[in-house]
Amino acid sequence: MKCIRELLFVLLSFIIGSCTHNSDMEKYQQKRDDVVDVHALIKEIPIDDVLIGSIARPFLLGDYLIIGDYKSSDKLIHIFDKNDFSYLASTAYVGQGPNEITVMGHIGIDEERHCFYVSDHGKQKIYSYDIDSVFANSDYVPTVKTEMNMTRFPDKYQYINDTLSYALMIEPTSTSTFNQSVAKWNMRSGTFEPMPYQHPDITKKRISFAVSQENDVYVECYTFHDLMSICKLDGSLKCNVYGPSWDKKESKKIHHYGNVMFCKDKIVAAYSGGDNKSKAYNPTRFFVFGLNGDYLKTLDVGFQIVSFCYDKDCDRIIMNLDDEIQFGYLDLDKII
Repeated sequence: MKCIRELLFVLLSFIIGSCTHNSDMEKYQQKRDDVVDVHALIKEIPIDDVLIGSIARPFLLGDYLIIGDYKSSDKLIHIFDKNDFSYLASTAYVGQGPNEITVMGHIGIDEERHCFYVSDHGKQKIYSYDIDSVFANSDYVPTVKTEMNMTRFPDKYQYINDTLSYALMIEPTSTSTFNQSVAKWNMRSGTFEPMPYQHPDITKKRISFAVSQENDVYVECYTFHDLMSICKLDGSLKCNVYGPSWDKKESKKIHHYGNVMFCKDKIVAAYSGGDNKSKAYNPTRFFVFGLNGDYLKTLDVGFQIVSFCYDKDCDRIIMNLDDEIQFGYLDLDKII
C-alpha cells in the first residue's frame, strides 16, 4: 500500500509539473514545422534611380516608403511612392556640419503631423523632417525635435505623441556595455518609465520589440535566446514563449530572433537559428504567432532578411534583403 501511495504521489507531481511547464503563461513549443515556402512569391522592388547600401531599413509614412541608408556617403534617407515604388526624393546629408547627420539611428514616424524624426547618436539629437517640405525644397533644413540624454536614450521607438512613445531604452554601463529594456518614453521631457516585467532567467537582455496599441500588447523577441515575451501595455506579462532551442544560459554563438512586427492580429517574427559569426546570422524565415503566443506557421522566405516593415494598407511585408535581390515584398493575403 505504501508503494502504491508513493507511486501515485510521483505521478501526481509529474502531472502538476507538466501543467506548470506548459501553462497559459509559460508556453514551451518543441516543434515549429508547419512550413510554407513563399520564396517564389517574393516580388522584387526595382530601385534604379538611387544607389542604396546593403545596410538599409524601410519605414512607412502615409503613401510613402522611406528607406534609411545607413552606409551612405551622401544623403541618408530616400523616399519612394509605396504604391508603385517610384523614386521621389532624398534628404539628410551625412556629416559633422549643422543640420547634418553624424551617426543615424532610428527613424520615427509621426502620421498626424506628416513628418518623420531622425535620431543622430553622434550629436545626441533627434531631427524633425516635414515630408512635404522635403519634396518642395531639395535643400530642406530640418529642425531639432528634442535632445537625447547620454545616460538613458531611445534606440528604436514607436511614436504615439510627444508625451508617449514605446521605446527600446539604452542605459550605458561603461564605454562598451549597456542595459536594454522596453520603456514608455516622454519625448518632450526626456523621461523614461521602464516596463516592469523582466524575465527572471535573463541576465543580459538583447531584444527586438514591437507594439500594438490596437491589441493592447507589446512583444519582446530575444537575440541570443529562443524566447519571446508577450506583455500588456501596462507592463504585465501575458506569456513567455520558449522555442525548441531554449536555454537560459546566454550564448552569442547562435542568433535566434531578428526584428518583429504586428500584422493585424498576428505576431510575425524573423528567425535565424544560424551561426552568429557567419552569413547564416541573417534570418531567412518568419514565424507567425497568435496574440496569445500560439505558433501558427513558418513562412520560408529563402532570402536573407536584413530588415522589414508591414504595409497594413496593402497587407504586405516590405523587406531589405542581403541576397540576389535587395528589396522585395510579400503579399500576405491568404497566407496568414
